[in-house]
Amino acid sequence: MGRTLPTITQQISETEASLGRFRRTLRRADQYILDGMFASARCHIAAISQTDALLPFEAVLLAILLEQAREVAILREEVAQLKNRLKYE
Repeated sequence: MGRTLPTITQQISETEASLGRFRRTLRRADQYILDGMFASARCHIAAISQTDALLPFEAVLLAILLEQAREVAILREEVAQLKNRLKYE
C-alpha cells in the first residue's frame, strides 16, 4: 500500500502544534493573535491546497498576509469615511 499525503488541514494543524512551545512563551494577548492568524489561514484552505510551487507553510503565511492586508484595507476605508464625515460636519 502506498502512503497518503496529509491534507492541508492536517498540515496546518501539525504546523500549529509544532509551534506550541513558541506560542506558550508569548504573552496571553499575543497567543490569541497567533491563534487568530492560524484561523484566518484556515479560511483559505482551498487556495492553499492549490499552491504546488510553495511549501505548505509558505502558503499558510501567504494566506495570513492576505487576511492582514484585507483588514488593513477595510480599516483604511473606514478611516477615510470618518475623515470625510468630519470634514462635512
